[in-house]
Amino acid sequence: MTDAIPSARRQELLDAAYRYVLTNGAADLSLRPLAASTGTSPRVLLYLFGSKDGLVREILRRARDEQRELVRAVLLERPADRDAVDRLWGWLSAPERRDTIRLFIEAFARSLHPEPGPWEGFAQTSVEEWLELLDELEPSPSPDRTLRLAVLRGLLLDLLATGDVDRITRAYRLHRHAMASS
Repeated sequence: MTDAIPSARRQELLDAAYRYVLTNGAADLSLRPLAASTGTSPRVLLYLFGSKDGLVREILRRARDEQRELVRAVLLERPADRDAVDRLWGWLSAPERRDTIRLFIEAFARSLHPEPGPWEGFAQTSVEEWLELLDELEPSPSPDRTLRLAVLRGLLLDLLATGDVDRITRAYRLHRHAMASS
């Protein structure tokens, strides 16, 4: 079956596989445990997604699409509000986002490998999508949007590594203050 032939079962299994990967990661994804967890067989997964790589690509597409839409909703909640990026940091750094951020960072890093396999293009596409989202905040995009994006990603890496929300949020606020002062 191909992407051009959607089915309710395929979508149901993609949703279940996405939840599984959020908890277990995607790097060492094995079809047998995934199939057992989702109530199907490896054969059905291969039929519906073409290959393990096809399934991983669909999971990553789903993750990126979902994250982009959720981030857009947070940023555009009050588009004229200058605190939109602060709301975004609060949303991203919330404990309930750890699995999503972990998957994002894992996919981002894997896509940078010389032979990225199903992760190919994830990082580049992600950067482009996030810059577009930041551009939506400002009528004329500023050159510091790349710096804002890099700072957010760096702080998220530190947050995943240490879990020290207070220290990292203070660093985020210091950066925001420095950017506002310049």
